[in-house]
Amino acid sequence: MALDDSALLEMIEMLRTADGGELMRRLLGGVLQAVVDAEAAEYIGAGLHERTAERTTQRNGTRDKLVTTTAGDLTVKIPKLRSGSFFPALLSPRRRIDVALHAVVMQAYVEGVSTRRVDDLVIAMGGTGIRKSEVSRICAQLDADVAVWRTRTLDHIAFPYVFLDATYCKVRLNGRVVSQAVVIATGVSADGRREVLGCATGDSETEAFWKAFLRELRERGLTGVQLVISDAHAGLVNAVGAVLQGASWQRCRVHFMRNVLAKVSKGHSEMVAATIRTVFAQPGQGEVRAQVDLVAGMLAGQFPDVAAMLLDAKADLTAFADFPLAHWAKIWSTNPLERLNREVKRRTDVVGIFPNPAALLRLSSCVLIEAHDEWQDSDRRYLSEESMALLNPPTPTELRPKKTTPRKAITATA
Repeated sequence: MALDDSALLEMIEMLRTADGGELMRRLLGGVLQAVVDAEAAEYIGAGLHERTAERTTQRNGTRDKLVTTTAGDLTVKIPKLRSGSFFPALLSPRRRIDVALHAVVMQAYVEGVSTRRVDDLVIAMGGTGIRKSEVSRICAQLDADVAVWRTRTLDHIAFPYVFLDATYCKVRLNGRVVSQAVVIATGVSADGRREVLGCATGDSETEAFWKAFLRELRERGLTGVQLVISDAHAGLVNAVGAVLQGASWQRCRVHFMRNVLAKVSKGHSEMVAATIRTVFAQPGQGEVRAQVDLVAGMLAGQFPDVAAMLLDAKADLTAFADFPLAHWAKIWSTNPLERLNREVKRRTDVVGIFPNPAALLRLSSCVLIEAHDEWQDSDRRYLSEESMALLNPPTPTELRPKKTTPRKAITATA
């Protein structure tokens, strides 16, 4: 007598719930093992303890394979062979459940999903949950790819512009929760494309840290640097001068403005900011630097500290003016890095406190690898090849609009 669908579903539910699911796991385990043994017999040309003329090899024991299913974790014995190798198609790398499980866990981690939520994701996709220790083990598999990317050579092209910045995350270090920096270096290559050059985690307050980071970039082949854009952190500035000799340094105008406005009352902040912004609205190199002196003179009476800051930072704040005019808006601040910083923070904030610096580096590197790959796949250049060609002349050159010859008016004749 055949059972209808409803009866079959009731029987399956009964089997699943019987003995805490143990009966279902045994039944499923037996079926899986039978399928594996049948496929192995076909591959070998003979069953277990069977002698046939079609035999191509011999069994040599078995190895255990853990398979995750909705009924729980099952152990399947896979035959080993004296010559050749065998792996069942049911559990092949492209189909087996645990590979899909690992991929989801790793992707969830990269996307910034907390380990507490990963367990719910695994259950939702048909698994039986996963321990935090297992998540850490799986995520450690990312380290190989991250290491290859972080140590790749950079000598394939020159990078005239290099941007440096840092964002901060919480890490457990020596039993204490501390703030550690994720420092990021991006560059604009000689053909106008952007690349993420590298990243590191550590104490960005020290000059030694920045020197080590920049030296690593040089050792990997970073060349042709003409301008470095960053904030005015003393350790960073000193490291740039020591490691990237011959490169100019541009003080980020956004960070400078924040420093200035910290010395101005809220009621005057907009007026002071608007006045300083006129420096960056000038049409040429000489006008930019002359405007700094003019603005400092205008503000000296009411805001002497601001005027002094402007004059002290004049050379570094206007370093962009020695480069093509078409590049100015994209090289006078670290704004091109802000989106990357926000994305790193968005994903790391979900984790909260990282168990160690290695975990922070792993996740932040994966975020940066995604951005780097997107830039490489895009046909859009950050700066045009035409404007990048203007970096070659020895003297500063402005990119001026092309001159056009006005067309003669066409008159109708009777």
